Amino acid sequence: MNSRKLFTELVLQVNLNEPASEIREKVLLLMEQVPGLTKPKILTGTSINLTPELNSWLRESVSRINNHEPIQYIVGETEFYRRKFKVNSSVLIPRPETEELVQQAISLIESKSNPALLDIGTGSGCIAITLNLELPTAIVYATDVSTRALEVAHENANRLDARVTFLHHNILISEIPFKSLDLIISNPPYVDESEKETLDTNVVKYEPHEALFAPGNPLIFYQAIASKGGRALKPGGLLMVEINERFGTETAAIFSQEGYSTVRIIKDISGKDRFVTAIKPGA
Repeated sequence: MNSRKLFTELVLQVNLNEPASEIREKVLLLMEQVPGLTKPKILTGTSINLTPELNSWLRESVSRINNHEPIQYIVGETEFYRRKFKVNSSVLIPRPETEELVQQAISLIESKSNPALLDIGTGSGCIAITLNLELPTAIVYATDVSTRALEVAHENANRLDARVTFLHHNILISEIPFKSLDLIISNPPYVDESEKETLDTNVVKYEPHEALFAPGNPLIFYQAIASKGGRALKPGGLLMVEINERFGTETAAIFSQEGYSTVRIIKDISGKDRFVTAIKPGA
């Protein structure tokens, strides 16, 4: 079978109401899972052995695409900060905005010697693992309330040869079990239940609601992180969170009320309020 011909056939079988470019990209990602196939080889018409098993998997995968299942879950991985991370329905699919959060954290912490870092709500582990790999001298901890998410994070750390200490922990219930931290970073659940109707079908139907929606109050996790983070950070320690663009001012106010200094709202590349940073006084 000619790979380009197969690619064209599969694209035509996708019936989503999406731009053609997005459909093509999904099918390319799908076909790149075939051993030996790369995007250039697919588009130049490399000959492939289309076995019955491969053909069945491709057709089944297109059916899953048509049911709005994220392509990242179908192929079992996604790219984050130039690395491949395993993902499944137990963890959120990392977003580009979170890459921005990590990039800013690295720029603010890289000058410190052997910094101690904590990622709260680690999910796939993409933040914690990336920080360890980009800052090799850092001591990195990561927590999550989901044991299934922690299994994925452990696997990603092993695959990428990262040194991260993972812990099952609920920030809403328990104090942070680490002290004298240089950085606390988090992308907690921050979608308000009232926003559910505005989300794409693939997000609401397939991504874990526990990691998406803040229970009852969209600021509940920020309140817990601000309060308990202040007791875990060292004086001068940095706290960074990804936020709901609707609640930038309210989120920043929480950290100010908890006594943090230099509280800042930072916009993402799209110009939306997306991050809040704060410093524990006393350095």
